[in-house]
Amino acid sequence: MKRIVILAAAIFLFSSFIQEPSFQIAKLKYKGGGDWYANRTALPNLIEFCNDNLETNIDPVDAVVESSSIDIFNYPYVYMTGHGNVVFTDDDADNLRKYLVSGGFLHIDDNYGLDKFIRPQMKRVFPELEFVELPFEHEIYQKPFRFEAGLPKIHEHDGKPPQGFGLIYKGRLVCFYDTECDLGNGWEDQGIYNDSEATRQKALKMGANIIHYVFTH
Repeated sequence: MKRIVILAAAIFLFSSFIQEPSFQIAKLKYKGGGDWYANRTALPNLIEFCNDNLETNIDPVDAVVESSSIDIFNYPYVYMTGHGNVVFTDDDADNLRKYLVSGGFLHIDDNYGLDKFIRPQMKRVFPELEFVELPFEHEIYQKPFRFEAGLPKIHEHDGKPPQGFGLIYKGRLVCFYDTECDLGNGWEDQGIYNDSEATRQKALKMGANIIHYVFTH
């Protein structure tokens, strides 16, 4: 009996030192037939990198949230990617707007081919705003890892330089959009694209900058 009590006490003490995750991040599920589910291993790897290097306490399991769901308000950072068509209904656009103006953050990662679809749909969310290219001096490229030339180039595709755009609402960056970069591909398991470890580290560090920016603003 004494041994059982001691074992139970040890388990209690051990469990008391295990911290529950402080928050969870999510991937956006949207309508239109585009592959919103792309980059399956990207967020778990980014979460692991941030927890190890930024001392964050993000749930290692990423969530999936629909554009029109009230659950989106549970996630301070929502990631959106894909190659194909995107459709936001009126309910989707209204919900996304409320989420973003209330303090949420949307990161759109063009997985090559998303640009022509996402721009008009984000115009439905913020008809009064235009995407503006962020200067290399912007804080999102500076902390905690410095990218003097802005976004790193992960995959070539058209050979164009990577660009980072933002939607700024009342002085706050509410949406970051990277294109010609394939940032999320660089977060994926190494065996998927066989990127060098140096390339993957650049992608993960840039992703960590985005997460850091979200939680310091």
